[in-house]
Amino acid sequence: MDVNGTVAEGFEPVRDAFVKNFELLGDRGAAVTVYRDGHRVVDLWGGARDFDGDAGRAPWERDTAQIVRSATKGVAAAVLLLLWQRGQLDLDAPVGEYWPEFKAAGKERTSVRQLLAHRAGVPVLDRPLTPAEAADPDTGAAAVAAQAPVWEPGTDHGYHAQTFSWLTGELVRRVTGRGIGEWIADEIAGPVGADLWLGLPKTAQTRVGRVGPVAAPETAGALRTRPKRAVSEAYADPGSLTRRAFGAISPLPDENDPAYRAAALPASNGIATADGLARFYASLIGEVDGGRRLFTPETMEPARTEQSAGPDRVLVISTRFGLGYMLHGSASPLLSPTSFGHPGRGGALGFADPESGIAFGYVTNGFRKSVTADPRAQALVRAVRTALS
Repeated sequence: MDVNGTVAEGFEPVRDAFVKNFELLGDRGAAVTVYRDGHRVVDLWGGARDFDGDAGRAPWERDTAQIVRSATKGVAAAVLLLLWQRGQLDLDAPVGEYWPEFKAAGKERTSVRQLLAHRAGVPVLDRPLTPAEAADPDTGAAAVAAQAPVWEPGTDHGYHAQTFSWLTGELVRRVTGRGIGEWIADEIAGPVGADLWLGLPKTAQTRVGRVGPVAAPETAGALRTRPKRAVSEAYADPGSLTRRAFGAISPLPDENDPAYRAAALPASNGIATADGLARFYASLIGEVDGGRRLFTPETMEPARTEQSAGPDRVLVISTRFGLGYMLHGSASPLLSPTSFGHPGRGGALGFADPESGIAFGYVTNGFRKSVTADPRAQALVRAVRTALS
């Protein structure tokens, strides 16, 4: 595999792991970027830009971007935490204080904090939305506002795989008057120079590769905190919270469709380069290249402080969440107990580790069935840990 880019002295294990991802774990096209103390120490890319392309012999370039699925949730969470940092949002206020229609069907006391910690009790919709309906912020917001919770808000937690889009997007719109994609462009991506988008503009369409499914070795990737069979059964059962949560949009959208990429669904369809994802996380824990820092230390604390832990009503296995971020644990192994970030189903991963000053971004065009602990991303994380030691 012809791998391009650079690694700083001492970070050679990351390059070795990146090459092995192509040789052993099925990567077709991918990139990984790592920052340490706000400076880039790993910047690698390789393979083909398009997963499926016979036309797709076009190589992955340094500025190639890909859809990152649920890794988008970490960017959406930053919007709400920044609004709190600026005094525009109270984390402990009811969501209905900002969004009156949400005060329905037993959700009157659901707080912003519970929403971010996946404790709001609305991971499913009784009637799934079509892709066109899901892309309409008014339709999505109305559906989740009318939905009755499947557990009493605040009493348990379960991954809001799709509904996180309309929960966060509408709350931002009510507080700021702007769409969440516009807010991210103006207040996050632009100021820190990160190549990431929620609602892909036409000017960036040619930079985004096509994605597709890649087979996994039998021994790789499965979460083992509960028997693999139990997880498989939950996904196979049409009546399970697992299937219903991931099926809140049905049929699943075509992720290569320009119309889908132009929509703003903060649970699932952000697009980023590996550098954009890593640079975003670097800006949460410090200044990037001597420039702007997004989170104050006081804002970083709720992001990485445990709000939910234990068996997840949706993912079945045990998960840990701060406010909007997955935390280091068996479901999503990150760098250390201080790490916070978010994986994307099937591959992508972004996180920050305040203790070591590391910020990490990995994107790929080959998606696997794993939800959280993708073995390719995990191999790279282990290599970063080796480099630091």
